[in-house]
Amino acid sequence: MNWDDIKLFLEVARSERLSIAAKRLMIDASTLSRRLHKLEESLATKLFERTVDGHVLTLDGTKLLQYARRMELDAGQAFDEIKEHKYLNSGRVRIGVTEAFGSFFIAPHLTQLKQAFPNIQIELVHFTRDVKISRNEADIAIAVEKPKSTSTIITKLCDYQLQLYGHASYLKGVENKVNIDQLSKYQWISYVDNLLFTEQLSYLKELNADIEPSFQSTSITSQYSAIKSGLGIGILPCFLAEQDASLIKLCVNEIKLVRSFYLVTHPESKRLSQVETVWQYLKELTQQHKHLLMPE
Repeated sequence: MNWDDIKLFLEVARSERLSIAAKRLMIDASTLSRRLHKLEESLATKLFERTVDGHVLTLDGTKLLQYARRMELDAGQAFDEIKEHKYLNSGRVRIGVTEAFGSFFIAPHLTQLKQAFPNIQIELVHFTRDVKISRNEADIAIAVEKPKSTSTIITKLCDYQLQLYGHASYLKGVENKVNIDQLSKYQWISYVDNLLFTEQLSYLKELNADIEPSFQSTSITSQYSAIKSGLGIGILPCFLAEQDASLIKLCVNEIKLVRSFYLVTHPESKRLSQVETVWQYLKELTQQHKHLLMPE
């Protein structure tokens, strides 16, 4: 059976007049009449009684109308769902994030998201300051400090741990063990204090030691590279350092710093399906890999 013939049948059944149906269907009345006759011949029954008042459904025509309406409804719903699905979870989602978390945690764990939602394009933008959601710098920000804004949606993403690390090439010269009471005697790698955008990154102040770093950088990747090269020791997030077997964790029981990440977005952005999907994915991701963020 031809679906186009069913659509013609539906239009005549609704309008009850061949001329009106033909006009709506944008075909001439004689063509419409011929198509209806062929449909009736294929079903071996009359669907309409032709009267002076128009086309009136027969008993078989009424029965076909019930099924035809259901077919039309199902087809319409299918088209709507396919169309909606095409545009749902589709488009760009820009994530504003710190360099370390973006490069060493999020980027390596995006495969599952992309496989499930291939039409979502992810942009990771590394910021060395607070991301301004209100200025559309990102769709989702991952902040190291809970924002005070009341116009954004904010939720805690996770806690993460930082510890002291060094490389064997440096630790050989200090008998492979760092004394917690003599921290200031070692070569230290750290941030540039007066360029920090948040006190959450000022780790050395919490160690209660008179430490003067021998190498400083605004980039955590540069600090990591310096520590790995044997230039000195330094504080690194565990989700970064624990993936490098060449680094040695120091003062394990004495030094354990904990910080938090917060998810931030604008209410308008969160209504977008692709933003909501990435938002939920990030939350699930931190739960699945909690062992990297907060190792025992």
